Amino acid sequence: MSFTMRTARADDLQTLYEMAKLTGGGFTNLPPDRKALAAKLERTVEALAREEDGIRDELIVLVLENGETGQVRGTCQIFPTVGQSWPFYSYRLGMLTQHSRALERTFRAQMLSLTTDLEGSVEVGGLFLHPRERAEGLGLLLARSRYLYIRNHRARFGDRVIAELRGVIDEAGGSPFWDGLAGRFFGMSFQEADEFNAVNGNQFIADLMPKTPIYTAMLTDSARAVIGLPHPNGRAAMRMLETEGFDNAGYVDIFDGGPTMVGQIDQLKTIAAARDVTLSSIHDDTGAKSGDKMLVATGRLADYRCTYGFVRESEDGAISIDAGCAARLMLEPGQIFTMAGRA
Repeated sequence: MSFTMRTARADDLQTLYEMAKLTGGGFTNLPPDRKALAAKLERTVEALAREEDGIRDELIVLVLENGETGQVRGTCQIFPTVGQSWPFYSYRLGMLTQHSRALERTFRAQMLSLTTDLEGSVEVGGLFLHPRERAEGLGLLLARSRYLYIRNHRARFGDRVIAELRGVIDEAGGSPFWDGLAGRFFGMSFQEADEFNAVNGNQFIADLMPKTPIYTAMLTDSARAVIGLPHPNGRAAMRMLETEGFDNAGYVDIFDGGPTMVGQIDQLKTIAAARDVTLSSIHDDTGAKSGDKMLVATGRLADYRCTYGFVRESEDGAISIDAGCAARLMLEPGQIFTMAGRA
């Protein structure tokens, strides 16, 4: 496998734009808008140029590159902290229980409450893999490379991490959640709101939405049915997040009703299993006989790279990786790299 994750550059704009057109809408972190994507790349360049540690309102875009062709075939993003420039709103699903002695009945009403509980969290998002590359564990490489980046730049991130999953979009490109709730307060369709949201953020929704709790029983059946459900294309991503250690804590996106997964950074499987080791030697063969397939990363900031490698570890602790992996990461014996868990 010749694929490697690296930090994005300004000259990745055209490739990201072409991939953004394949997302099918509702993918607000990867809008098919050149200006918005260029701004993301500019923010990434600025963040990677900052040498001092500390948590800032920044953005890191990573891309998946085919080493043989040089093509970018996937991308993902890391926001070191959310809710700093403007409030980070979510809906929290809750239950109100009331009892009537006269009727001798107990009523339980599900409610959506607007909240900023998740402010200050790290957000991982924008994960997209080209449809032709959805095999060989590349989705896991995209997702887990973010966690190793966070681990290897730990002083730049807080303790809690979230991941917003895209909500259900119908065959016509509309959102049942939007139509049943937010859309009633705005003079625009979901597609129009989707485009505005992708470029300008969802603050406009929070500004105009009612701040009082909303009883879900008052929503349409179609809107209630999709609360907290991921888009069908996002179910695999949700399973990956759960395997990694994220929980569905009852938070949903105020825009499309998709679930927001929550985890603790130092308890994530990839981070907990990662360790820094010194490369002892390089071997030529690959495959099962060549060692364990591991996630391997090296470099800081703009030099960060992550790929799969076949790792051998001897009884005396000597570490060897396959030649292909060493070449992709430009590693030589005596250098330190990070490896994490069986891939």
